[in-house]
Amino acid sequence: MEPQTATFQEARLGDRPIRDLGLTIAGTPLEPVIAEFERELEAAGIRRVRPRFYLSTEWGVPFGTVAIAIPFYLAREDLTAIHAERTGHVEGLGRRDLLRYLRHEMGHVVNYAYKLYEREGWVRQFGPITRPYREEYRPEPFSRRYVRHLPGWYAQKHPDEDWAETFAVWMTPGLDWRAEYAGWPEALAKLEYCDRVMAELRDADPLVTDDELDEDVSEIPYTLDQYYRGWEIDPGELPPVDGSLRAIFEDWGRPEDLSTDAPRRPASELIRRLARDLPADVYRWTGHFPERTRVLLRHLAERADALEQVYPQDRETPAIIALTTLVTALAMNHVHRGSYIA
Repeated sequence: MEPQTATFQEARLGDRPIRDLGLTIAGTPLEPVIAEFERELEAAGIRRVRPRFYLSTEWGVPFGTVAIAIPFYLAREDLTAIHAERTGHVEGLGRRDLLRYLRHEMGHVVNYAYKLYEREGWVRQFGPITRPYREEYRPEPFSRRYVRHLPGWYAQKHPDEDWAETFAVWMTPGLDWRAEYAGWPEALAKLEYCDRVMAELRDADPLVTDDELDEDVSEIPYTLDQYYRGWEIDPGELPPVDGSLRAIFEDWGRPEDLSTDAPRRPASELIRRLARDLPADVYRWTGHFPERTRVLLRHLAERADALEQVYPQDRETPAIIALTTLVTALAMNHVHRGSYIA
């Protein structure tokens, strides 16, 4: 969907309560993917516990239930386009990505259904589930103590997520996880533990079957505008970037870059183009949330306009590399220090 179309749709839908949008899983592209996922469960030998799928505000499994929440915006193409426009990232875009998230959430279902988090072996491998759960976490990129499944080094967020990510890797069809994680002793030990537990539970009835829903889409009273207002970032957190922009767009480092006769383009135009794909890539490799990166890029574009920054059109690639490096460095600072500047 073109950005203009998404903007029009957002204006038309923004003031309607989400519960009035008539959203369901049935009859949408989600339905065949869920059916495929259920076949994956059969193939993995998971037959005694079946999740209940429903639409809500985000991916998740309410603690102590076997109900998997799927973001409501995935049920309709126009809502998916609006979400991408407003946040810079869609968790579960397309069949392959949907299955990836469903496998992760199924890890939570199995954990709660069999109360694995109470087992001594589970705690020894993953840690206590009572550990504080923080939305803002500081991952250690490329750590070999954790598997890699969802972007953002998500297994490092909390013991419950560590298990869910491990489970998701374990049940991914066609993945030779023993070969994939050979040489990663701690991550491999978690996968071996998961393999043993799932073999043990193959014919065991679940201890928990509660499928009560949390914030079902049919009960969400607030509007799309109100929903996305909650994603906004405090402008006071944004770093000073004027010096960095001048370094990128005014000092190319080589005389020939300054004397090129190529047409000049507005730097803000280039930055806004990067906002389509860069937030998701930065999140994958740093853990910096896409909505934050999107606000950071908007801030860079606004300052570039204020400074009247331009660049030679034939030097676009070096400009993209410099901007990507700058945004990644700022993202890493925020992830590890809680701030964009020291």
